[in-house]
Amino acid sequence: MQKETSSKKNSYIMSITIIGVLFFILGFITWLNGMLIPYLKTACELTNFQALFVTFAFYISYTVMALPGSWLMKKVGFKNGMSMALFVMAAGALIFIPAAYSRTYFFFLTGLFILGTGMSLLQTAVNPYITILGPIESAAKRISIMGIANKVAGAIAPLALAYFIVHEGDDALFKSIETMTASAKQAELDLIAHRVIIPYIGMAVILVISGLGLLFAHLPDVNTEDDESDENNANGISNEEQHKTIFSFPYLVFGVLTLFFYVGAEVIAGDTIIRYGQSLGIPLSEAKAFTTFTMIGMLAGYVIGIFLIPKYITQKTALKFSALLGVLFSLAAIYTEGYTSVLFIAALGIANALVWPAVWPLAIHGLGKFINTGSALLVMAISGGALLPLLWGKLSDIYNSQVAYWVLIPLYAFIYFFAVKGHKIKSWKNI
Repeated sequence: MQKETSSKKNSYIMSITIIGVLFFILGFITWLNGMLIPYLKTACELTNFQALFVTFAFYISYTVMALPGSWLMKKVGFKNGMSMALFVMAAGALIFIPAAYSRTYFFFLTGLFILGTGMSLLQTAVNPYITILGPIESAAKRISIMGIANKVAGAIAPLALAYFIVHEGDDALFKSIETMTASAKQAELDLIAHRVIIPYIGMAVILVISGLGLLFAHLPDVNTEDDESDENNANGISNEEQHKTIFSFPYLVFGVLTLFFYVGAEVIAGDTIIRYGQSLGIPLSEAKAFTTFTMIGMLAGYVIGIFLIPKYITQKTALKFSALLGVLFSLAAIYTEGYTSVLFIAALGIANALVWPAVWPLAIHGLGKFINTGSALLVMAISGGALLPLLWGKLSDIYNSQVAYWVLIPLYAFIYFFAVKGHKIKSWKNI
């Protein structure tokens, strides 16, 4: 009996470690965008609005591919599906080679879309897997641990990419480009575009090796039917309503909307902060670290969550405080100036950290046989990172980058609604 218990513990630790590596990969690729936006804005001569299509192409793939991803997981299983996702991501990274040589923005966006497609497949697998790998009450704690791996990668990613694509004297170079002759300007922009080739080739190689390694790794199966809907019966939902459709669960629908708004807020905080710093006159050599500051804030939030949830506070309480901090820091960023304002945008990392870990278990608990589809809908909500940053970009072009942060206030207000009431609504009749 003791040997069996030890074997299960070792298997659990190995599973957590493997999933942690996958969350690291997800974080690394996701938060490269913060550095890509100002880079492509220069290399492809874009407006703020056009440059934010980096996030659109990347995150809209989650809406397109999440349901097919759910179907794929049912067909091939979690482990094989995760491996396939890594291979798809490698293909997306390789598209950056012809994109860089041709300096064609559409090719860059295509590569980002394919990267996002692989990411959506991986997200569809790893989030429900880590949620139901242990007790639902500690799911936010497990996801927070995964979040540390994710955000450590996110802190490293923009600096790693900046090592290859940001050179000393770039700020002066970018200013001088505007006064060059047409031929000299095109030649210089081509050289700037080529800087991205080496890091993305390296990324593709690592993804292929990781995908092959995962095929031979041992990951225990988890039963998605274990989370059946007895709790729903206790909350007044009839068996007929439970099993009729995925949309019979209002708290899931509100959870999807919450994640849509949350991911939009998270991407705005992490992916616009470098561009925001530049708009304030801060040189790129300094601004390149700003996304890393946001990730450090998220890391701090995850550590707080690991220590506090569920021993001292519930997942719901953590979500309420996160939403309130989001409103507070957003207003502070809008009404302060210079580096202080930038630091408040970075501080949004603290506010954002526990939203994703808290919403997932609240939104999928009790779905039973609908858990795969419910998870796919939650992954589709990542498209908030595609659409809402575009709104920030448009407002930046019309007004300025600081005023554009007003878009964050209603996003955090809805997160607060879900924390206070939305997650409790078990039937549409109770609204």
